[in-house]
Amino acid sequence: MKLKFFNTNQKDFLKKLQVILEKRKTKQSKKSFFVRKILSNVKRSGDTAVLNYEKKFSKVKTKTKKIRFSKKEINKILRKVDKKLKKSIDTAYDRIKLFHSKQKFSSFKFKDKFKNELSYKYSPIERVGVYVPGGTASYPSTVLMNCIPALVAGVKNIYLTTPALGTPINPGIVYAAKKCGVKEIYKTGGPHSIAALTYGTKTFKKVDKIVGPGNAFVAAAKKEVFGDVGIDMVAGPSEVSIIADKYSNPEWIASDLIAQAEHDIFAQSILITNSIDLIKSVNLKLERQLLSLPKKIIASKSLKNFGLAIYAKNQSKILDVVNTIAPEHLEINFNKYKSILKKIKNAGSIFIGKYSPEAMGDYIAGPNHVLPTSGSAKFSSGLSVSDFLKRHSLIKITKSGIERLGPSVINLAQYENLEGHANSVRIRLKKKGN
Repeated sequence: MKLKFFNTNQKDFLKKLQVILEKRKTKQSKKSFFVRKILSNVKRSGDTAVLNYEKKFSKVKTKTKKIRFSKKEINKILRKVDKKLKKSIDTAYDRIKLFHSKQKFSSFKFKDKFKNELSYKYSPIERVGVYVPGGTASYPSTVLMNCIPALVAGVKNIYLTTPALGTPINPGIVYAAKKCGVKEIYKTGGPHSIAALTYGTKTFKKVDKIVGPGNAFVAAAKKEVFGDVGIDMVAGPSEVSIIADKYSNPEWIASDLIAQAEHDIFAQSILITNSIDLIKSVNLKLERQLLSLPKKIIASKSLKNFGLAIYAKNQSKILDVVNTIAPEHLEINFNKYKSILKKIKNAGSIFIGKYSPEAMGDYIAGPNHVLPTSGSAKFSSGLSVSDFLKRHSLIKITKSGIERLGPSVINLAQYENLEGHANSVRIRLKKKGN
């Protein structure tokens, strides 16, 4: 296994890199037309459509029409949760909640020189839907990372859906959901579940915002329903970029590249280094570590198709590469990291030092692992408490305030040819008897 090699000394290197990055995006085929049909059917037929699509896509044969877990089912599942797993989930919950509790926003109020009262206040979203993938991507960590910031924000009603109709559910998901105060857990996945959360059905509660990862169909569905509901982001496959030098441990670097690659055949793992020898060593370690990996086929395809080893001779070129990629995860495994860190503009989450593998952030460090992908770290950030809060501006103008500021409003309104706006202020400035 050898990562594709690129040299930043090549002519128009950054343009060539951009082409490679765009190619990965286009590999994921467009699903919009197919998804729109599903959304329309669920909106029209509710639970019946949800059930039919779930049986079709999950290929399950079951006569049940119950697409919500009962309390009895949940309690039975909770009894199966391994004690060690419980302890790990509890530890992760505490650390994630502690980090997110530091993000709380304070409302403010002030009076200007005309005694006008201007303020900002926050209120939580009322209902949030959390999508948790099933099958090979069935992660309790997804539950924690999506539910905890909502919980800290003060969201009272959190609903979760995950594919589990006629198939066993991961007990860790149920335990994490109950830990986070999830009100109801539904048994379906796919774009039909996104539709059910958006429009509501007899079983599904209608929500105000949907968060959580999913496959290309789920991502397309979230994109389509945006506007009817809020969404966290339209996320693509996961990715990591690792800045390393000759002092880095090639075995550790290889393990971090593989950790990302095993997520998905479209995941991307990129090594950026000023050492040709490190690239050679990492390639050898990749081959050896992949041999015993349970998800060897997925990881190998990811590394073969999208893995890169980029040689960047100096710090300036390293920074150009990183800020062009705008990676979801960035590891800085570099001796003199401080000067680099200061100039990183585009990255979702940054891991500093050789003892900070990205896997720590996935589970237990505390910051959120729901992060912008496919270059969107150039303009967006990871999931946080603010994603579950609405900001309201409050404006209370005094008599003297409108008398002093009103004429400027009238001038601006007339300049924009909005005479009605001007008049709504002018009428208040007229003296009684005029």
